[in-house]
Amino acid sequence: MAVLKVKFTKTKRDKLAQILWILNWVSVVSGIILFSLGLFLKIEIKKRNEVMAKGDINSVPNMLISVGVIACIINFLGGKICYDCSDANKFSRWKLVMLPYIVCTFCFTFCILVGALMCYTMKNELEESLYLGLRDAIKFYKDTDIPGRCFLKKTVDLLQIGFHCCGNNGFRDWFEIQWVSARYLNMASKEVQDRLKSNVDGKFLVDGVPFSCCNPSSPRPCIQYQLTNNSAHYNYDFLTEELNIWVKGCREALLDYYSSIMRSIGIAALLIWLFELSVLIGVRYLQTAMKNVLLLGDLEGESDGWLLENSFVETAKYNISIIKNLGKANQISTVSGMNDPNINVQNTDCGKTNVTTKSIPAAR
Repeated sequence: MAVLKVKFTKTKRDKLAQILWILNWVSVVSGIILFSLGLFLKIEIKKRNEVMAKGDINSVPNMLISVGVIACIINFLGGKICYDCSDANKFSRWKLVMLPYIVCTFCFTFCILVGALMCYTMKNELEESLYLGLRDAIKFYKDTDIPGRCFLKKTVDLLQIGFHCCGNNGFRDWFEIQWVSARYLNMASKEVQDRLKSNVDGKFLVDGVPFSCCNPSSPRPCIQYQLTNNSAHYNYDFLTEELNIWVKGCREALLDYYSSIMRSIGIAALLIWLFELSVLIGVRYLQTAMKNVLLLGDLEGESDGWLLENSFVETAKYNISIIKNLGKANQISTVSGMNDPNINVQNTDCGKTNVTTKSIPAAR
Protein backbone atom coordinates (compact mmCIF):
# COMPACT_ATOMS: atom_id res chain seq x y z
CA MET A 1 0.00 0.00 0.00
CA ALA A 2 1.36 3.40 -0.99
CA VAL A 3 2.40 5.81 1.76
CA LEU A 4 0.62 9.23 1.85
CA LYS A 5 -1.08 8.78 -1.50
CA VAL A 6 -2.60 11.92 -3.05
CA LYS A 7 -4.74 12.21 -6.17
CA PHE A 8 -3.71 14.88 -8.68
CA THR A 9 -5.66 16.37 -11.55
CA LYS A 10 -3.86 17.95 -14.49
CA THR A 11 -4.42 21.42 -13.01
CA LYS A 12 -2.94 20.36 -9.69
CA ARG A 13 0.06 18.76 -11.39
CA ASP A 14 0.74 21.94 -13.37
CA LYS A 15 0.43 24.13 -10.28
CA LEU A 16 2.71 21.83 -8.30
CA ALA A 17 5.33 21.95 -11.06
CA GLN A 18 5.17 25.76 -11.19
CA ILE A 19 5.42 26.13 -7.40
CA LEU A 20 8.36 23.72 -7.22
CA TRP A 21 10.09 25.63 -10.03
CA ILE A 22 9.90 28.81 -7.93
CA LEU A 23 10.91 27.01 -4.72
CA ASN A 24 13.95 25.50 -6.39
CA TRP A 25 15.16 28.97 -7.31
CA VAL A 26 14.59 30.01 -3.70
CA SER A 27 16.66 26.96 -2.74
CA VAL A 28 19.49 28.25 -4.93
CA VAL A 29 19.45 31.40 -2.79
CA SER A 30 19.48 29.23 0.36
CA GLY A 31 22.54 27.44 -1.02
CA ILE A 32 24.26 30.81 -1.45
CA ILE A 33 23.35 31.61 2.17
CA LEU A 34 24.87 28.34 3.37
CA PHE A 35 28.02 29.04 1.39
CA SER A 36 28.22 32.57 2.83
CA LEU A 37 27.73 31.35 6.41
CA GLY A 38 30.45 28.73 6.02
CA LEU A 39 32.81 31.28 4.47
CA PHE A 40 32.10 33.77 7.27
CA LEU A 41 32.81 31.16 9.97
CA LYS A 42 36.01 30.10 8.22
CA ILE A 43 37.23 33.70 8.05
CA GLU A 44 36.40 34.29 11.73
CA ILE A 45 38.38 31.18 12.72
CA LYS A 46 41.27 32.16 10.47
CA LYS A 47 41.43 35.62 12.08
CA ARG A 48 42.50 34.03 15.37
CA ASN A 49 44.26 30.88 14.24
CA GLU A 50 47.39 32.16 16.05
CA VAL A 51 45.69 31.43 19.38
CA MET A 52 44.15 28.13 18.27
CA ALA A 53 45.82 24.75 18.11
CA LYS A 54 45.53 22.80 14.89
CA GLY A 55 42.56 20.46 14.85
CA ASP A 56 39.27 19.65 13.13
CA ILE A 57 37.65 23.00 13.90
CA ASN A 58 37.55 23.85 10.17
CA SER A 59 35.40 20.80 9.39
CA VAL A 60 32.14 22.70 10.01
CA PRO A 61 32.85 25.72 7.77
CA ASN A 62 34.31 23.47 5.06
CA MET A 63 31.19 21.31 5.11
CA LEU A 64 28.87 24.32 4.96
CA ILE A 65 30.80 25.74 2.02
CA SER A 66 30.67 22.41 0.15
CA VAL A 67 26.97 21.88 0.87
CA GLY A 68 26.19 25.42 -0.25
CA VAL A 69 27.89 24.91 -3.62
CA ILE A 70 26.15 21.55 -4.12
CA ALA A 71 22.80 23.13 -3.17
CA CYS A 72 23.14 25.73 -5.91
CA ILE A 73 23.91 23.06 -8.54
CA ILE A 74 21.23 20.57 -7.47
CA ASN A 75 18.47 23.14 -7.09
CA PHE A 76 19.33 24.77 -10.42
CA LEU A 77 18.87 21.36 -12.06
CA GLY A 78 15.71 20.76 -10.01
CA GLY A 79 14.22 24.03 -11.25
CA LYS A 80 14.78 22.97 -14.86
CA ILE A 81 13.22 19.54 -14.23
CA CYS A 82 10.15 20.98 -12.47
CA TYR A 83 9.66 23.54 -15.23
CA ASP A 84 9.62 20.78 -17.87
CA CYS A 85 7.28 18.62 -15.77
CA SER A 86 4.40 20.95 -16.58
CA ASP A 87 4.44 19.31 -20.03
CA ALA A 88 4.05 15.52 -20.12
CA ASN A 89 5.98 15.31 -23.39
CA LYS A 90 8.98 17.12 -21.91
CA PHE A 91 8.77 15.02 -18.75
CA SER A 92 9.46 11.85 -20.75
CA ARG A 93 13.10 12.88 -21.24
CA TRP A 94 13.54 13.39 -17.47
CA LYS A 95 11.65 10.24 -16.47
CA LEU A 96 14.77 8.13 -15.94
CA VAL A 97 16.64 10.98 -14.25
CA MET A 98 14.01 11.90 -11.67
CA LEU A 99 14.49 9.01 -9.23
CA PRO A 100 18.32 9.26 -9.09
CA TYR A 101 17.92 13.01 -8.70
CA ILE A 102 15.57 12.53 -5.74
CA VAL A 103 17.95 10.04 -4.10
CA CYS A 104 20.92 12.42 -4.53
CA THR A 105 18.88 15.33 -3.20
CA PHE A 106 17.87 13.27 -0.16
CA CYS A 107 21.54 12.54 0.61
CA PHE A 108 22.32 16.22 0.12
CA THR A 109 19.59 17.34 2.53
CA PHE A 110 20.93 14.84 5.05
CA CYS A 111 24.34 16.53 4.78
CA ILE A 112 22.70 19.86 5.61
CA LEU A 113 21.23 18.29 8.75
CA VAL A 114 24.64 16.88 9.70
CA GLY A 115 26.26 20.28 9.17
CA ALA A 116 23.64 21.95 11.36
CA LEU A 117 24.14 19.41 14.17
CA MET A 118 27.91 19.76 13.94
CA CYS A 119 27.53 23.44 14.81
CA TYR A 120 26.28 22.32 18.23
CA THR A 121 28.63 19.39 18.79
CA MET A 122 32.03 20.93 18.04
CA LYS A 123 32.14 22.99 21.26
CA ASN A 124 34.49 20.55 23.00
CA GLU A 125 36.96 20.50 20.08
CA LEU A 126 36.87 24.29 19.90
CA GLU A 127 37.43 24.67 23.64
CA GLU A 128 40.43 22.32 23.58
CA SER A 129 41.89 24.11 20.56
CA LEU A 130 41.54 27.49 22.28
CA TYR A 131 43.03 26.21 25.53
CA LEU A 132 46.16 24.82 23.85
CA GLY A 133 46.55 27.74 21.45
CA LEU A 134 46.19 30.42 24.13
CA ARG A 135 48.54 28.55 26.46
CA ASP A 136 51.29 28.60 23.84
CA ALA A 137 50.57 32.20 22.81
CA ILE A 138 50.89 33.43 26.39
CA LYS A 139 54.04 31.36 26.89
CA PHE A 140 55.70 33.05 23.89
CA TYR A 141 54.36 36.54 24.71
CA LYS A 142 57.85 37.80 25.63
CA ASP A 143 59.60 36.43 22.51
CA THR A 144 59.35 39.62 20.47
CA ASP A 145 62.81 39.07 18.95
CA ILE A 146 62.31 35.49 17.77
CA PRO A 147 61.10 34.99 14.17
CA GLY A 148 57.71 33.34 14.04
CA ARG A 149 56.79 34.52 17.55
CA CYS A 150 57.40 38.26 17.37
CA PHE A 151 53.75 38.91 16.45
CA LEU A 152 52.23 37.02 19.38
CA LYS A 153 52.53 39.90 21.85
CA LYS A 154 50.50 42.17 19.60
CA THR A 155 48.00 39.38 18.90
CA VAL A 156 47.44 38.62 22.59
CA ASP A 157 47.21 42.30 23.55
CA LEU A 158 44.64 43.04 20.85
CA LEU A 159 42.72 39.92 21.84
CA GLN A 160 42.57 40.89 25.51
CA ILE A 161 41.55 44.46 24.68
CA GLY A 162 38.95 43.47 22.10
CA PHE A 163 37.30 40.65 24.07
CA HIS A 164 37.71 42.19 27.56
CA CYS A 165 39.59 39.18 28.87
CA CYS A 166 42.85 38.38 30.62
CA GLY A 167 44.97 35.25 30.41
CA ASN A 168 43.83 31.81 29.34
CA ASN A 169 41.60 30.84 32.25
CA GLY A 170 42.05 34.14 34.14
CA PHE A 171 44.54 36.83 35.13
CA ARG A 172 46.45 34.44 37.42
CA ASP A 173 47.82 32.64 34.35
CA TRP A 174 50.25 35.54 33.91
CA PHE A 175 51.68 34.87 37.39
CA GLU A 176 52.97 31.44 36.27
CA ILE A 177 55.03 32.51 33.24
CA GLN A 178 57.74 35.03 32.48
CA TRP A 179 55.99 37.46 30.16
CA VAL A 180 58.64 40.23 30.38
CA SER A 181 61.51 39.79 27.92
CA ALA A 182 65.00 39.49 29.42
CA ARG A 183 66.24 42.36 27.24
CA TYR A 184 64.09 44.73 29.30
CA LEU A 185 65.33 43.47 32.69
CA ASN A 186 68.18 45.16 34.53
CA MET A 187 70.27 42.15 35.47
CA ALA A 188 72.39 44.32 37.77
CA SER A 189 69.35 45.08 39.90
CA LYS A 190 69.21 43.16 43.16
CA GLU A 191 65.43 42.87 42.94
CA VAL A 192 65.67 41.22 39.53
CA GLN A 193 68.43 38.86 40.69
CA ASP A 194 66.45 37.87 43.77
CA ARG A 195 63.40 37.05 41.68
CA LEU A 196 65.43 34.98 39.25
CA LYS A 197 67.07 33.07 42.09
CA SER A 198 63.82 32.53 43.96
CA ASN A 199 62.38 30.54 41.05
CA VAL A 200 63.57 27.00 40.39
CA ASP A 201 63.49 27.49 36.61
CA GLY A 202 65.29 30.82 36.84
CA LYS A 203 62.34 32.79 35.47
CA PHE A 204 61.35 36.34 36.26
CA LEU A 205 57.87 35.82 37.72
CA VAL A 206 55.73 38.63 39.06
CA ASP A 207 52.18 38.90 40.34
CA GLY A 208 51.39 41.27 37.50
CA VAL A 209 49.66 41.31 34.11
CA PRO A 210 50.22 43.10 30.78
CA PHE A 211 48.60 46.49 30.22
CA SER A 212 46.03 44.94 27.87
CA CYS A 213 44.33 43.32 30.88
CA CYS A 214 43.42 46.72 32.28
CA ASN A 215 39.80 47.78 32.27
CA PRO A 216 39.49 51.36 30.96
CA SER A 217 36.22 51.70 32.88
CA SER A 218 38.04 51.41 36.19
CA PRO A 219 37.64 54.56 38.32
CA ARG A 220 41.26 54.34 39.48
CA PRO A 221 44.49 54.06 37.50
CA CYS A 222 45.12 50.50 36.44
CA ILE A 223 47.09 48.37 38.86
CA GLN A 224 49.24 45.91 36.90
CA TYR A 225 51.70 44.73 39.55
CA GLN A 226 51.28 43.25 43.02
CA LEU A 227 47.66 42.57 42.24
CA THR A 228 47.19 40.28 45.23
CA ASN A 229 49.05 42.52 47.71
CA ASN A 230 46.52 44.78 49.38
CA SER A 231 49.16 46.63 51.39
CA ALA A 232 51.04 47.70 48.26
CA HIS A 233 48.23 50.03 47.20
CA TYR A 234 46.16 52.56 49.07
CA ASN A 235 42.51 51.69 49.67
CA TYR A 236 42.82 48.49 47.66
CA ASP A 237 41.30 45.03 48.02
CA PHE A 238 42.03 42.68 45.13
CA LEU A 239 38.99 40.54 45.97
CA THR A 240 36.59 43.41 45.37
CA GLU A 241 38.45 45.41 42.74
CA GLU A 242 36.82 43.61 39.82
CA LEU A 243 36.76 46.71 37.65
CA ASN A 244 40.53 47.17 37.77
CA ILE A 245 41.36 44.39 35.27
CA TRP A 246 39.36 41.95 33.22
CA VAL A 247 38.57 38.85 35.26
CA LYS A 248 37.21 36.65 32.48
CA GLY A 249 39.67 34.34 30.74
CA CYS A 250 40.17 34.71 26.99
CA ARG A 251 39.31 31.05 26.41
CA GLU A 252 35.88 31.56 27.90
CA ALA A 253 35.38 34.85 26.04
CA LEU A 254 36.34 33.36 22.66
CA LEU A 255 34.32 30.23 23.31
CA ASP A 256 31.22 32.33 24.03
CA TYR A 257 31.85 34.36 20.88
CA TYR A 258 32.22 31.39 18.56
CA SER A 259 29.41 29.45 20.25
CA SER A 260 26.98 32.30 19.59
CA ILE A 261 28.06 32.40 15.92
CA MET A 262 27.71 28.64 15.47
CA ARG A 263 24.38 28.64 17.30
CA SER A 264 23.01 31.18 14.84
CA ILE A 265 24.47 29.30 11.87
CA GLY A 266 23.04 26.03 13.21
CA ILE A 267 19.54 27.52 13.44
CA ALA A 268 19.82 28.90 9.90
CA ALA A 269 21.04 25.53 8.59
CA LEU A 270 18.16 23.70 10.31
CA LEU A 271 15.62 26.06 8.74
CA ILE A 272 17.21 25.56 5.31
CA TRP A 273 17.15 21.78 5.87
CA LEU A 274 13.41 21.87 6.63
CA PHE A 275 12.81 23.99 3.53
CA GLU A 276 14.89 21.67 1.31
CA LEU A 277 13.08 18.65 2.75
CA SER A 278 9.68 20.15 1.92
CA VAL A 279 10.84 20.87 -1.66
CA LEU A 280 12.12 17.29 -1.95
CA ILE A 281 8.74 15.91 -0.83
CA GLY A 282 7.01 18.03 -3.45
CA VAL A 283 9.37 16.81 -6.17
CA ARG A 284 8.69 13.21 -5.14
CA TYR A 285 4.92 13.75 -5.46
CA LEU A 286 5.40 15.38 -8.84
CA GLN A 287 7.62 12.54 -10.08
CA THR A 288 5.20 9.78 -9.07
CA ALA A 289 2.14 11.66 -10.34
CA MET A 290 3.73 12.29 -13.76
CA LYS A 291 5.00 8.72 -13.94
CA ASN A 292 1.52 7.32 -13.28
CA VAL A 293 -0.20 9.61 -15.77
CA LEU A 294 2.14 8.29 -18.49
CA LEU A 295 1.33 4.72 -17.48
CA LEU A 296 -2.39 5.43 -17.67
CA GLY A 297 -1.97 7.00 -21.11
CA ASP A 298 -4.46 9.78 -20.40
CA LEU A 299 -2.38 12.98 -20.16
CA GLU A 300 -5.43 15.03 -19.18
CA GLY A 301 -6.73 12.61 -16.56
CA GLU A 302 -6.12 12.12 -12.86
CA SER A 303 -3.17 10.27 -11.39
CA ASP A 304 -1.95 9.22 -7.96
CA GLY A 305 1.19 10.52 -6.33
CA TRP A 306 2.91 9.15 -3.20
CA LEU A 307 6.06 9.26 -1.13
CA LEU A 308 6.62 5.49 -1.13
CA GLU A 309 4.99 2.98 -3.42
CA ASN A 310 4.94 0.38 -0.63
CA SER A 311 4.90 0.61 3.16
CA PHE A 312 8.02 1.61 5.11
CA VAL A 313 8.63 -1.99 6.21
CA GLU A 314 8.29 -3.42 2.70
CA THR A 315 10.50 -0.68 1.25
CA ALA A 316 13.16 -1.30 3.91
CA LYS A 317 13.11 -5.07 3.28
CA TYR A 318 13.35 -4.55 -0.47
CA ASN A 319 16.33 -2.20 -0.17
CA ILE A 320 18.08 -4.52 2.29
CA SER A 321 17.65 -7.45 -0.09
CA ILE A 322 19.16 -5.36 -2.90
CA ILE A 323 22.18 -4.51 -0.73
CA LYS A 324 22.65 -8.16 0.26
CA ASN A 325 22.56 -9.31 -3.36
CA LEU A 326 24.97 -6.68 -4.66
CA GLY A 327 27.99 -8.98 -4.40
CA LYS A 328 26.23 -12.09 -5.66
CA ALA A 329 25.64 -11.03 -9.24
CA ASN A 330 28.92 -12.46 -10.57
CA GLN A 331 29.11 -15.53 -8.30
CA ILE A 332 28.64 -19.10 -9.64
CA SER A 333 26.39 -21.28 -7.53
CA THR A 334 28.10 -24.36 -6.03
CA VAL A 335 25.00 -25.86 -4.46
CA SER A 336 24.57 -29.59 -5.06
CA GLY A 337 22.28 -30.29 -7.95
CA MET A 338 22.91 -26.93 -9.56
CA ASN A 339 24.82 -27.22 -12.79
CA ASP A 340 27.16 -24.68 -14.25
CA PRO A 341 25.43 -23.24 -17.30
CA ASN A 342 28.68 -23.61 -19.19
CA ILE A 343 28.77 -27.40 -18.64
CA ASN A 344 27.45 -29.94 -21.19
CA VAL A 345 27.28 -27.37 -23.92
CA GLN A 346 27.82 -28.96 -27.29
CA ASN A 347 30.92 -27.72 -28.96
CA THR A 348 30.72 -26.64 -32.54
CA ASP A 349 32.80 -28.90 -34.79
CA CYS A 350 35.14 -26.49 -36.45
CA GLY A 351 37.17 -29.27 -38.13
CA LYS A 352 36.93 -30.46 -41.67
CA THR A 353 33.72 -32.17 -42.70
CA ASN A 354 33.00 -34.46 -45.59
CA VAL A 355 31.12 -32.09 -47.78
CA THR A 356 30.18 -33.35 -51.22
CA THR A 357 31.29 -30.83 -53.69
CA LYS A 358 29.89 -30.50 -57.07
CA SER A 359 32.38 -31.60 -59.68
CA ILE A 360 33.38 -29.16 -62.27
CA PRO A 361 33.03 -30.59 -65.73
CA ALA A 362 36.23 -30.79 -67.66
CA ALA A 363 36.63 -28.57 -70.57
CA ARG A 364 36.28 -30.28 -73.90
